Amino acid sequence: MEHILYLDGSLTDISWVIKTNESIITQNRKHVEAYKNKITVIQSKYVALHVALFWGIGTFNIKNEDHVKIKLDEKIIYQQLKNEITVHDEFIKNKIKFIEKFIKQRKLKVEFEIISSENNKATKILNQRD
Repeated sequence: MEHILYLDGSLTDISWVIKTNESIITQNRKHVEAYKNKITVIQSKYVALHVALFWGIGTFNIKNEDHVKIKLDEKIIYQQLKNEITVHDEFIKNKIKFIEKFIKQRKLKVEFEIISSENNKATKILNQRD
């Protein structure tokens, strides 16, 4: 099955949208206290990606060997995930390792795509929390 995953994060919240055929699932969460106002927006977006993949698998919305198109509105995240640039941030390195391990374990076929912030469906969900 094919899914489109949008994600976003702020200093206090994360959100994601998983679109599958005609189904659209939206989620948003407050950061756990360990992260709330203590990580950067880019780090928060990595948390959103990590949680969205884990949640998607855990709720059986995303299944082993599915195709997941991940829409990113930050060029630097795209470059980091595609190994085009070196990551110096330990928090991000750890998130990338987990995400890559999870993708490999679940045999997901993942494709990353850069989008504009205006086209990020998760941003609309994130902004509804305020």
